[in-house]
Amino acid sequence: MELTTHAAWLFLPFVLPICIWVAWSDLRIMKIPNKAVGALLAVFVLLGLFVMPFDTYLWRLAQFGIVLLAGVVLNAAGALGAGDAKFAAAAAPFIALGDLRLLLALYAANLLAAFLTHRIAKNTKLRTLAPDWKSWTVGPDFPMGFSLGGTLAIYILMGTYFGS
Repeated sequence: MELTTHAAWLFLPFVLPICIWVAWSDLRIMKIPNKAVGALLAVFVLLGLFVMPFDTYLWRLAQFGIVLLAGVVLNAAGALGAGDAKFAAAAAPFIALGDLRLLLALYAANLLAAFLTHRIAKNTKLRTLAPDWKSWTVGPDFPMGFSLGGTLAIYILMGTYFGS
């Protein structure tokens, strides 16, 4: 992994709770709070300066803008929710460009696992553990924050062990 263990360990205690918050909120109310997105971006802006060279830091911030622009286009096309687009953009600076293929594979596996887990819970007695979650009743829609938050959390956790 191109993500350093030093960066992963520094980011982990801040990123992990935000990822859990995003997943929980999207499952519960089908919305990713702007405060969570802002908090995630603030973590990178404040801590990123301490764990990477300044030029790398600036490129990672550029990733935020690129992913946000792509997310706005996807949202306008109806392919992605606005909260999902904003969260993906705020998560983008944490991802080392050299880890993009790993991240995409991790996201694909996590998306499949999250979707199956959600659908199994939705259609079994497990649903009674959280009977008021909106994600149970929105038809075919899926709370992507569950998978997006999980993917970022797993990536950072992997970086603590496999990072450079």
